[in-house]
Parts: sequence; structure tokens; C-alpha cells
Amino acid sequence: MRVVLGSDEKTALTDAVRDDLEQRGHDVVLVGPPGGEAIEWAEVGQRVGELVAKGDVDTGVLFCWTGTGASIAANKVHGVRAALCTDAETAAGARKWNDANVLVMGLRLTTSDTAHEMLDAWFATPLEPSERDNIDRLEPR
Repeated sequence: MRVVLGSDEKTALTDAVRDDLEQRGHDVVLVGPPGGEAIEWAEVGQRVGELVAKGDVDTGVLFCWTGTGASIAANKVHGVRAALCTDAETAAGARKWNDANVLVMGLRLTTSDTAHEMLDAWFATPLEPSERDNIDRLEPR
């Protein structure tokens, strides 16, 4: 699977998540400081969202200090359903009920263990088929 990882900071957490994704066998595309670029959270969120929406990657993992700004920025891109998650149950629910395609985490409070658990849930949880009508309602009319 091709996964974009974006952040406005390169931290021990972004490094741990990158390693985790690579150990799972994913092809990781880096955006922002983890990839050597100095860009702000709004641009990181937009660029991650665009890669997901265009289908250049299968899913995204996105960070900023709280996760809120990057989540808002990514959700401005048509076709993106970015979910700010704090634990594995929330990540599973975002996939199961919301068909989320970008997992967003805050750098401030997320531990590498919690991030690993969220990634486990993210990749293991499919969309609940009965939610398709709700997901379709998210499309602009």
C-alpha cells in the first residue's frame, strides 16, 4: 500500500510512525519536514489531502501539534475524510463508520505506542457496508 505521511515538524513520533509504516511493508511518501521540506501545517494538510484525493496514494497519515489544523486543512480537499484520532477505538470507528482516508494525530500528546495501536486499527478496519448511504451524503450536492 502507498501511504503519504505528512507533518509540519519532524519529531521522534513522525520517525517512529514512518518506521512502523515501512515495517508493515508500505511505500511511504513524505511531505513536510519528515521529507526535508520546511512547510507549515496548512500546506502539509492540503498536500496530503491532494495526494489522497487524486489517488496517488491509498491513504494518509498526518500530524501537527494538536492535529486540529492539519485535519481542517486536509478536509478542505474534495474527497478527503480526515479524522483526528487519539486512540485505536477512535481510529477504528473513523474507518468503520466514516470511511476516513486520512488518519490525523497530534504531536503533543500521542505516544509511539498509541500511534502503533491506531495504525493497527486503521489498517485492519473496513467500512461497515451499512454506512455507505451516510458516506454518500458527505458529497457536495
